[in-house]
Amino acid sequence: MAVCTDKVVGDILAGWRYDISGLAPGMREDYEAHFQDCARCRGKRKLHRIIDFALILIASASGAIFLLALLAIRHFNPARAILLEVIAACGAAFSAMVWIIVAVSTPVPVVVAGVALQQARRIHEKLPEEVKSRIPEKISEKLADETKG
Repeated sequence: MAVCTDKVVGDILAGWRYDISGLAPGMREDYEAHFQDCARCRGKRKLHRIIDFALILIASASGAIFLLALLAIRHFNPARAILLEVIAACGAAFSAMVWIIVAVSTPVPVVVAGVALQQARRIHEKLPEEVKSRIPEKISEKLADETKG
């Protein structure tokens, strides 16, 4: 694997799990420049985001499967199935808890919100002026401010 171009910055970023989304834009510049220059840290950040999104997806799928199991048990109502219902309900609750923990402890929501804002800016830039004029001024200003900053 490639060697980090700046070991000090790389170690700082590794301690933060390569997440700079919570930093102020002014403080973020050096770290963004490091990501531009350092293939190792860029790769590590990508790996961490893949793991974060995979955890969210796995917890979501697990919760959905447990809920489907609970609904199937209730629908078919087999005799003495109370234990199966309890297990399915506990599994769904545990999956929901894991989903919340992952969402709170990782930058997944911030990354998703950032991507959504970038897409909104791109769409806003391509809109005709007559459509842009119908968009509330508050939203247009926010998109314009984010584009500048």
